[in-house]
Amino acid sequence: MTVIDDAYTGHVEPQTAARRTLPGATIVKMSVGPMDNNTYVVTCSRSGDSLLIDAANDAELLVDLVRKHAPKLTLIVTSHQHMDHWQALEALAEATGVPTAAHELDAEPLPVTPQRYLADGDTITVGELVFDVIHLQGHTPGSVALALRPTDEQTATHLFTGDCLFPGGVGKTWEPGAFEQLLGDVTSKVFDRFGDDTVVYPGHGDDTTLGAERPHLAEWHERGW
Repeated sequence: MTVIDDAYTGHVEPQTAARRTLPGATIVKMSVGPMDNNTYVVTCSRSGDSLLIDAANDAELLVDLVRKHAPKLTLIVTSHQHMDHWQALEALAEATGVPTAAHELDAEPLPVTPQRYLADGDTITVGELVFDVIHLQGHTPGSVALALRPTDEQTATHLFTGDCLFPGGVGKTWEPGAFEQLLGDVTSKVFDRFGDDTVVYPGHGDDTTLGAERPHLAEWHERGW
């Protein structure tokens, strides 16, 4: 698997990967599967330890990506229970022997029982990197976002939102009241907490920032999706 290192834009073509280099960390974004799912590998530059978010599809490509670019993978997190986000999970866990994690409310459909259950307010440490776990309900009962904390060198938060927040709106909902629940959680736990420079890495498609999306919160509420 070749990872493009030139001029990260937040957009990746299907079955390709690009690397964003930050002070103290790198983020590799790869598009996999027919639904343009994003898999993310976040690596601590100092220790070499890595975290993978959503082993979504194309298992052979993900195994190759990890072996070449994340040999010290320490944890695989599944953002939520929908099948398009975990179709390579079992193969990747078997190939690497790395433990897996998810929220308990979304764990039952997964092909691998998580060794760690995540809850709102938990932290995940990967080398010198610290991620805050944010439980967001509405798209699924147990969706989680991960917020890579700023450091003295890197002042922006980097937020991995699964299918809860995208450019242009929150994720899809189905049950009565679920949209209001999701928009409320995203507003109170994300927009009210983090600054406009926060970079959003969604489960599908291109990156965005909270600053780009914040002016549209009232519009999303009014349209109801």
